[in-house]
Amino acid sequence: MPERKTIERAREDAREGKSPSTQAGEFVREEIHHVREGKHGARSTKQAIAIGLSKARQAGVKLPKPRKAAGRSKTSSSTGSKTRSTPSRRKPSAKRSRAVRNALKREGRSAASRSALSRQARSSARGRSAGQRSAAAKKAARTKGPAKRSAAARKAARTRAARS
Repeated sequence: MPERKTIERAREDAREGKSPSTQAGEFVREEIHHVREGKHGARSTKQAIAIGLSKARQAGVKLPKPRKAAGRSKTSSSTGSKTRSTPSRRKPSAKRSRAVRNALKREGRSAASRSALSRQARSSARGRSAGQRSAAAKKAARTKGPAKRSAAARKAARTRAARS
């Protein structure tokens, strides 16, 4: 269950007209914090992000459905169940819920490290074209607002000074 503050921040983003992915970012951030503080672990950064996105969907953020995994295509036909257009969403049993939580607790904490998040962001950006990356940067600059834009410029200047 997401914290009340996270839900409030996501709703505020929605009121400001920000995109669903920005709203979902609040839930992902919360999940990264959970891993960092040792509430549970994650096998990979991708898994931590996926958990956050799942919580965002449950909280009503209008995100697209996750892409189907390649190996999962035959499961409904092999079990003999009738295929439905909308699968019924039952609450997982307490036993399953406990098992998932305990499995996550056994995973490592390094998936939420700065370097792991940076690596994930880089690899994700590599999958996009230069035009898409450029468009995203332009949109970010447009929607930031003057105060945050100047703060970002100051931070960039500090980073450049530190690197040289």
